[in-house]
Amino acid sequence: MPQMPEMSLFALGLNYRTAPVDLRERVAFPATGQRDALESLKRATAADEAALVSTCNRTELYLRANNRDILSRAAEWLTSLPRVVGTDIRPHLYQLEGAAVPRHAFRVASGLDSMIVGEPQVLGQVKQAVKIAHDAHTLSGPLSRLFQQTFEVAKAVRTQTTVGTTSVSMAAASVKLAAQLFGDLSTTKILFVGTGEMVQLAAAHFAAKSPREMVIANRTLARAELLAAHLTNTLSSAHRHVRIEPMTLDELPATLHNFDIVVTSTASTLPIIGKGAIEQALKRRRRKPMFLLDLAVPRDIESAVSTIDGVFLHTLDSLGAVIDQNLATRLAGIAEAEAIIEARTTDFMRWMSARASVPLIQQIRASADDCRRVELQRAERLLANGHDPLNVIDMLANGLMNKLLHPQMLALRECEDDKRDNLLAALETLYLDKRH
Repeated sequence: MPQMPEMSLFALGLNYRTAPVDLRERVAFPATGQRDALESLKRATAADEAALVSTCNRTELYLRANNRDILSRAAEWLTSLPRVVGTDIRPHLYQLEGAAVPRHAFRVASGLDSMIVGEPQVLGQVKQAVKIAHDAHTLSGPLSRLFQQTFEVAKAVRTQTTVGTTSVSMAAASVKLAAQLFGDLSTTKILFVGTGEMVQLAAAHFAAKSPREMVIANRTLARAELLAAHLTNTLSSAHRHVRIEPMTLDELPATLHNFDIVVTSTASTLPIIGKGAIEQALKRRRRKPMFLLDLAVPRDIESAVSTIDGVFLHTLDSLGAVIDQNLATRLAGIAEAEAIIEARTTDFMRWMSARASVPLIQQIRASADDCRRVELQRAERLLANGHDPLNVIDMLANGLMNKLLHPQMLALRECEDDKRDNLLAALETLYLDKRH
């Protein structure tokens, strides 16, 4: 009986723990380019299934294949990207296989592997990545099931543990940093560039500090207007006086100097605020300091801006160093979440093992059916020739028994010594274990 090839899941990637932001942004894939990237990845690696998860803090390739050579092909594909060529990213890559893949995917979607434990944005990003993969027809089997399980695990962690209570830590840390510079934020003017979840979360927290003015800037004015209206409607009665206005990015150069705090998080692949623009803004502000918070990957603000006196630039990496942990609540929630993830990882791997054994089970059943058919035909001939039915039934039963047991008996006689103990244990489980 030929041995069936073993299918397995693999993952390759880098994140905020293994690579600095300047490397992460080189391998970041905007949503608009993920389908083309996935199709290229699948062709280059010959993977049976593929998914690409690219967020602010990570880029990860999830793959299904019959052997681990897929990992080297995936690494080669990643390092051959035009924006990566000439940069040695291999020391920053991590590789996962087997049970480590579902365990990692569950932790990522649940927010346990995030810089800010429990942040909810990553789940939406994973869901978007899975949708793109389905649309690109690169998900169709076990890897697709893995991600469906991932969403269920994330929901369980969110609803059954306290991990979700720390989801606003990113925004809280942003406000804390700004307050360290300006003290009372009620006199500050704040600009938010972008309309995504990160901006919405940060804007809601800054609004609670009653700043003098908040402005939402976006390429599309209508989206800026929608977010400004939404934030205004959600303000508590104590903060209804906070003015929130929309504007377009085209107005940014002429108005940048008006803002004490600038928070950015867009999907732009290139910086939208350069060193020259900040220098001009500082000059018009008469060197009054500016607090800049870049939550985007790739970065929205040129890194050279950090060298300007009077500018305090923070990115996701530097923000992570000052996050308020709320340790007691978080650690208790993490322990509960890890227990959920471990149990679901075990369940998924059992499903994988059962799925892998299906072809073998089909072959065993086919072989047994051949034996049944041969013995049944022999019995029918004997009955047709007038033999005693009871004798025929006895011969049928003995013939089936001998044929079905022959492979096991032959294996025992011919088994090599170093494999005999394992074979005996398997046969004892099959034939002597009273539970069967």
